[in-house]
Formats: sequence, structure tokens, C-alpha cells
Amino acid sequence: MWNWDFAISIMPELLQVIWITITATIFGFFIAAILGLFLAFGRRSKRKWLGNIFAAVIEFVRSTPLLIQLYFLYFVLPLYGIKLSAFTLGVLGLGIHYSTYLSEVYRAGIDGVPRGQWEAAIALNFTNAQKWRRIILPQAIRPVIPVLGNYLIVMFKETPLLSTISVVELMQTAKLIGSESFRYLEAFTIVGLLFFMLSYLSSFFVRWLDLRLNHK
Repeated sequence: MWNWDFAISIMPELLQVIWITITATIFGFFIAAILGLFLAFGRRSKRKWLGNIFAAVIEFVRSTPLLIQLYFLYFVLPLYGIKLSAFTLGVLGLGIHYSTYLSEVYRAGIDGVPRGQWEAAIALNFTNAQKWRRIILPQAIRPVIPVLGNYLIVMFKETPLLSTISVVELMQTAKLIGSESFRYLEAFTIVGLLFFMLSYLSSFFVRWLDLRLNHK
């Protein structure tokens, strides 16, 4: 049976750790966004052998579970002297995993830029850096903002996997509360509602950003 008194009593503890979940998502997405752009450039390399290497790396990471990648970072890297906190490794794991998905999103956006825009950059005698910064990337990223936003929300919903490498985030806290009180209903229900509300609000923000940038 649902116990309102118990549900209210555990709310402060759950709200306190939700910032760990949000922070992991923000930093993970930042890494994914930067690394994904780098992978997209590598995939489009004029050197076919280099493009094939980037393509193989992207497919390998995309084709293996995030959970295994987190375990690898947490249990294997320390064997080679790389010792980082569980939270840092979790953020890296999220960022690396989702960078491969974002790289394909970027690539689709870049390929969607009209040929005339590339030719215009050459006609204006832009350097390669100017071409990408002023012409190609602004036009490539705007149309794919909704997709990028969707991956941000998906990443947020996958942060409970960080509990498997001892990161005490929202889901792990709910499990600890349940194991101590033998009441799991309230803790898991509240966590589920928090994930739903934040994901729903994020979807509205992504939609607003898309309308602001692409439908002026």
C-alpha cells in the first residue's frame, strides 16, 4: 500500500541527488557533442583509409552495450594505471557512447547543406576554418537540433546505468532507500515521475529551440 508520509519523507533525499543525474547528463552530452563532431569530420575524410577507420570505431561503439563500456572503463582502466572517480568514468562512458550517434546526426546535417553553399565559400575565398564556422556548420546543425535534443533525453534516461559502477545517482538512491526501509513502491514511483517530468520539460525546450532557430 502507498504511504504518503513515507513518500514525503524521502523526497528531500531524492531531490538532493537528482542534481548528480542532471550533471552527469549535461557533461556527458557536452563530451558527446564535441567528440561526435570530431568523429563526423573523421568519417568524411578525403583519405578513404582514415574514413574507414573512423567508420569502424563508430560502428563498434554503437554495436556494443553501454553497460559493457561502463564496466570496461571502471574495471579495466585502473589495471593500466588510469584511476578516475566513478562519476568521471560514468560521464566519459555516456559521452563516448553517444558521440557515435551524434556523429551520424552531424554527418547527415553536413550532407544536407546545398552544394551551392560549398561553392559560395570557395568563391568568397574563405579559409577552410571560415568555411566550416561561418557557412557549413550553422546550416548543418540547425535542422538536426530536434534529433540532438532527443539523444539528450535518451542519455538522461540511461543515467541509471551509472549505478552499476557505484555512482550514487537517482536510481541508486531509490534502491538504497528501498533496501533500508523495505519499501520500494514509493521510492521507485517518485523516481519514475521525476524522470518523466524532466524528460517532458526537456522535450518542450528542444521544440522551442527548434522553432526559434529554424522557423523565424
